[in-house]
Amino acid sequence: MKSNVVLMTILTCYFVVLGTVYTVWNLIDHGNVEWAGSTAIILSGGLTGFIAYYLAKTRKAQGGELIEDRLDSDIDDGDPELGEFSPWSWWPIVLAGAASLVVLGLALGFNFWISFLSIPLLIVAVVGWTYEYYRGYFAR
Repeated sequence: MKSNVVLMTILTCYFVVLGTVYTVWNLIDHGNVEWAGSTAIILSGGLTGFIAYYLAKTRKAQGGELIEDRLDSDIDDGDPELGEFSPWSWWPIVLAGAASLVVLGLALGFNFWISFLSIPLLIVAVVGWTYEYYRGYFAR
């Protein structure tokens, strides 16, 4: 994570210097500021600055050096438990299809009937995925 903080800090400095040079160059060459480019470059510096600050604060809150930063660590040292997943479950596919139909109905403008008819399917998919361990073969 230290390398990410250093990289984002370097990018912040680069974008701020580049934005300043770009703005001054436009003032000298054209006599006015080209607002789209100057704003985009300077705000890119602000964005990378926010990311660098967040990563630095997160690194400090986690105690400094992470497992990924140590040279003597193994791959298994940083292998956390990710959770329990159901490889047999069809509910995520049903949920993705229902959500895409809702968004499709909204995106097509006046075809709200697609969204209207697919909202019940969306609700059934969310409830089915939530309660899949409470019924059937894998009930607890």
